[in-house]
Amino acid sequence: MISTIIAALSVGFLGSFHCIGMCGPIAMALPVGKTGKAGRIISVLIYNGGRIFTYALLGALFGIIGQTFAFAGFQQALSVVAGAVILLLLLIPLLFKNAAKASSGIFSYTVKVKNALGNLFSKEGKKSLFLIGLLNGLLPCGLVYVAIAAAVATGSIAHSALFMALFGAGTLPVMLAMPLLGQSISLSKRNTIRKAVPYIVGLMAVLLMLRGLNLGIPYVSPSFETNKVSGCCEHACCKK
Repeated sequence: MISTIIAALSVGFLGSFHCIGMCGPIAMALPVGKTGKAGRIISVLIYNGGRIFTYALLGALFGIIGQTFAFAGFQQALSVVAGAVILLLLLIPLLFKNAAKASSGIFSYTVKVKNALGNLFSKEGKKSLFLIGLLNGLLPCGLVYVAIAAAVATGSIAHSALFMALFGAGTLPVMLAMPLLGQSISLSKRNTIRKAVPYIVGLMAVLLMLRGLNLGIPYVSPSFETNKVSGCCEHACCKK
């Protein structure tokens, strides 16, 4: 569980530098008004609260798939498949440079989400900020897809939702800084850190695959507890 928490926070924090380019413009354009520094911080927290809520909800929804596979006894295979999917998501943009642009136009809801965001930006208030965060979490994002794949591998609805919430929490430091610091973070620094993100995500994918291989390595590839099931079957009451 500890390794899962660390993984979720790490992916969120390191991936947040990728979010600077994707969600940064939204964060910097938030209708926070002239409420002073304290008011701006609260407003940005409300916006990010909506974003994290959406991530947690997505985690719970996709966690149903993970829990179904876990109950069926396929959690090891699920972990390996999730790792492979993450690697695939990393490779697709490299192999097909226009894939990201093409895929963004497939989903008609993307346009609707952007239009709804545009309408909310013309309003001020905590409700609008929270709704902006909710909708922002629904925008297509490769990093979110990667996090969802890892969350599904937890094999539990609750753990999947927690993973996604922690992933969102990991993005908070950078996403909080964006509206407050503005353009003080140079483009070169953003690009330097963003280049490291695929390597970190790739490492997480490999660790997920190792986890599913059941190698008996603590924290890396621990043994799945199957002995409890066999132990139950050996009990006298189970033999009847």
